[in-house]
This record gives sequence, C-alpha cells and structure tokens, in this order.
Amino acid sequence: MSRNTGNPRPGFQIELLPTPFRDKLVCVLSSDSALLVALGLECDLAQHLAGQHLAKALVVKALKAFVQDPAPTKPLVLSLHGWTGTGKSYVSSLLARYLFRGGLRSPHVHHFSPVIHFPHPGHVERYKKDLKSWVQGNLTACSRSLFLFDEMDKLAPGLMEVLRPFLGSSWVVFGTNYRKAIFIFISNTGGEQINQVALEAWRSRRDREEIRLQELELVISQAVLDNPHHGFWRSGIMEEHLLDVLVPFLPLQRHHVRHCVLNELAQLGLEPRDEVVQAVLDSTTFFPEDEQLFSSNGCKTVASRIAFFL
Repeated sequence: MSRNTGNPRPGFQIELLPTPFRDKLVCVLSSDSALLVALGLECDLAQHLAGQHLAKALVVKALKAFVQDPAPTKPLVLSLHGWTGTGKSYVSSLLARYLFRGGLRSPHVHHFSPVIHFPHPGHVERYKKDLKSWVQGNLTACSRSLFLFDEMDKLAPGLMEVLRPFLGSSWVVFGTNYRKAIFIFISNTGGEQINQVALEAWRSRRDREEIRLQELELVISQAVLDNPHHGFWRSGIMEEHLLDVLVPFLPLQRHHVRHCVLNELAQLGLEPRDEVVQAVLDSTTFFPEDEQLFSSNGCKTVASRIAFFL
C-alpha cells in the first residue's frame, strides 16, 4: 500500500493510510516548542533575509500567534508576493525547516509546482480531484501539515477552488480536522506594483523601512485579481478573504545583494574576499535604467556568480 505522505509525484494518486498507521504519526508541537520555533525563525530571518522588514515582521508575527494557539479557528494561510530573488522561497524553506524535522523533505511538507504537478491545462478536473484527495488524506494523517504552492501565476484557473473548504473557519471539512495546517502560496504577481511603491519612496527620500503594508495590500490584491494566469483569479479564496496575510517582498538594492554575497560565502566556509564581492555586484543588472537602483534578479543568481568568480 502506498503511503499518503511526502511530496506528491507527477500525476499523483491518493491512497489513505489505514487508521492504525495514521495514529503512529507524530506531528504535534508543545507550546514551549512552538515559541522556540517562532524565536528561531525570527533570529534566522534577522540574520539572513536582506531588505525585507515587512516580510520578517509579518511572517514571524503570524507564525508566532498561530503555533502558540492550541485550538486555532482556521489554518494559517500566507500569500507571498514580489520580484524574483527577493526571498520568498527562502522564507518558505526556513519556515518548513523550523516546523518540521527534515524541512522541505519532511513527509508532512507538501510542495506543489505547476510545471511538475499540474502541467496540462486540459487535465484540470483530474488535478482538482487528486489535489483535494491529497490534502484531505494528509491532513487526516497529520493535522499539523504544511502545503506549499509555488509559481501561483502559472496555475490553471479554477484549480485552487478545491482548497476553499480547507482554508476557512469551519471546524471539520470532509471528516478531517484541518485547523492546524499551514498553506503558503508564492508568486511574482504584484512584484511590479511593489517595485513601483519602493521606487517612489526612494525618489521621495523616504526611508525604505517607512513603507507599510497598507501601501501595498490593495495594489497586490488588484494585481492578483487582474491576472488571468494567477491561481486566485476570479477565486472565492480572495472574495471570501481566506488569506490571512499578503506578504510583500521589496526589490533589493546593491547593499542587499552585497549582504547576500557575504552570506553565501559564509555558508561555503570562505573568507569574504573583496574582489569576489565586487565582481558579483559588477556582474549584476540593476533597474530602472536611470537610477540603477534595484537588482533585476534579486539574490537569485548570487550563488552561481560566486562560483564563477572564485
């Protein structure tokens, strides 16, 4: 019998574990452990996530409140938005690492990619059935599960609607207790609007840290609603306000990229050689054309560039 845990395979089919095996799965956090998880994540983000004061504060606050609540009324639902290379996937992987032994490789972390798991637009109805069964089955096995959906702006319209019953505040859905689950949705949608707000703040000589969530929420929501390629386009998930937090990731400036280079060198156990740092910065493209302010790829290509210049 196949296990109903771990990341779904392409064309995945669901087979539930028998009850005796489900009961042996341990996926419960004590209140003390929950606090340590939140504090550890906060410390790691402060040290390694460059230029994202809003994302740091929002994710830590939401997670801390959620994991310390012994009886949450609904799952935690986060939607991460921003330009490529700004830290969305990094934050998601850190969150998985602090919540589950094995991080993204944990059997209780389920990572979905449109290209791998939902590649054919003509198979949406089959994908809906499989996705609903996968989520339901894994929440039955472990209510404290993490579901991560990458590249939301490449999903077929309507697919995410099968998740609506799992994201709200009902106590039981399909016979499954699901209120301790975490759902994370990642996309570049809203990135251009976030970049524009950051650029206008810079031109107005406002400090970057003065940018507030209220300036970005509406433009991000509108960008999602206007994008027919986004998984939440014309979705009840947006209309019913089932997203707990829209998390904006700001575009990265030169000193943020430098921070990423130094972090990567430290991870490799290498000394921070000035010539390598400068070479990576000089090879990075910045925009807009006149100001040359923000990195076109954020920190996404830092690791490969370092390898080239060592």
